[in-house]
Amino acid sequence: MADDISILRGLFDAAVEAANPVTAVMRNLPDRPRGRTVVIAVGKAAMPMAKAVEDSWDGPLEGLVIAPHGYGHALKRLDVIHASHPVPDQTSLAAAERALALAATLGPDDLLIALISGGASALMSKPVPGISIAEKFGLVKAVLKCGANIGELNCVRKQISAVKGGRLARAAGRARICTLALSDVPGDDPAVIGSGPTVPDPTRKADARAVLERYRVPVPPAIKAWLDGPDEDRTIISPQTETRVIVSPYESFTAVRRKAAALGLPVLYLGDRIEGEARDVAKVHAAIALEIATRGEPLARPCLVLSGGETSVTVRGTGRGGRNVEFLLALAVALGGERSVHALAADTDGIDGMEPIAGAVIGPRSLDRARALGLDPAAVLANNDAHSLFEALGDQVVTGPTHTNVNDFRAILIR
Repeated sequence: MADDISILRGLFDAAVEAANPVTAVMRNLPDRPRGRTVVIAVGKAAMPMAKAVEDSWDGPLEGLVIAPHGYGHALKRLDVIHASHPVPDQTSLAAAERALALAATLGPDDLLIALISGGASALMSKPVPGISIAEKFGLVKAVLKCGANIGELNCVRKQISAVKGGRLARAAGRARICTLALSDVPGDDPAVIGSGPTVPDPTRKADARAVLERYRVPVPPAIKAWLDGPDEDRTIISPQTETRVIVSPYESFTAVRRKAAALGLPVLYLGDRIEGEARDVAKVHAAIALEIATRGEPLARPCLVLSGGETSVTVRGTGRGGRNVEFLLALAVALGGERSVHALAADTDGIDGMEPIAGAVIGPRSLDRARALGLDPAAVLANNDAHSLFEALGDQVVTGPTHTNVNDFRAILIR
């Protein structure tokens, strides 16, 4: 097991390294403006993205960097503040207010470089007038737990936000805006990455109402009144806007496939847009792995099954959730101890759900080892508590903050 797990961990590390945003930022910097250059960087990759600008920009530079609590930095010219992720709090509100105030100081000769990465939605959060902070944050938390996908979650966030859905760009008036985005979402839509603070919002209030109705999320009266009202004009005022997705999951998986080929492992790549309930996605992956293990179709052993995307977990039990560990435990249960299969599932940002754990690994004996500790894998899965099981087994993948994020990494090795 150790050798196969080491291979899987090496492939995951390759995925994270390929998503390093520093060189991508340096390749995509805009021309200098006649006026000021202001950076607003927000997300899990905000620190290295901002550092890349600092190191490459030869003119005056100022700005604000918003990153999760605990993220260190070596920045010298840009102000740094920390905020909460994945559930916003008062620090997220303060961050949004500072970003909006800074953007409002820009004129038509100035340049705003917006550096957006996964996590920006929670880190920079301010409700529209009439909705309290507690109401907005409570609704976001409820949507997080109900199983909504990232697009649905961000739709709701944008429709009740004073900064998302292009409103940060709107605050910048007629300044030139260059947005460099690191994608962590299926399809790499800039309007979804970080809830698109500098990108026009294609969704409307009716879309948010539909999401909340679909998942039967209780809606506070003030939010309901807002969403029942007319749509606001979210047109970005400045005609000088450019948005580039500079790092994507596809590029990360391309690097992994090259590494797998060098190891002599053929790859069945299922794509980086997979969504749905984590446990349901796991059943499909298990079926593919078992078909390969028992029949040699569609690939012969040894080989690797790879996939990305963002699954979801509808938390019905009392556990801690976590889409990657839930996927992995459901995969183990569906595989039933198949001797030829090892797997790893982890988030490239180093955080699975609300836990500072990237993910976990499984092997043929994972279920037996859990039972030997008095754990019932099926019951743990039903309680959405896979984090506890993998913690007990010592099979968690712990990376610490990776300072990047290109959604989930799933790899199944069949010998």
